[in-house]
Amino acid sequence: LQLVESGGDLVQPGASLRLSCAVSGNTENYPALGWFRQVLGKGREAVACIDINDATTFYGDSMEGRFTISGDNDKNTWFLQIHSLKPEDTGIYYCAAAEATIQALCLMTPVQVRLYGHWGQGTQVTVAP
Repeated sequence: LQLVESGGDLVQPGASLRLSCAVSGNTENYPALGWFRQVLGKGREAVACIDINDATTFYGDSMEGRFTISGDNDKNTWFLQIHSLKPEDTGIYYCAAAEATIQALCLMTPVQVRLYGHWGQGTQVTVAP
């Protein structure tokens, strides 16, 4: 399974971005896909997770509101829409797929994701005036 993120950019505060995660390979054993981020001063944290079969979603702590996860299972592409970007959103955004429930994926540590699934390489989001 391979995951390739794109859509990261340098934007001004208040802007919106849509990140994409293109998934290739057999997803049959990886029903949960999630977006994580690593921002300055924090460890990698879950933003949102989605069940690729029924589109059920789960959001990380304090993430619901400005972040929306969605996707197109037929095209194997999954999205993270971010609104009202703030400088503290600056960081690398990763997608991951795992053999887990969406709640479990969103609570996994990076090592656990590596054990039960796969990481993409990340895409840089920079928010600055």
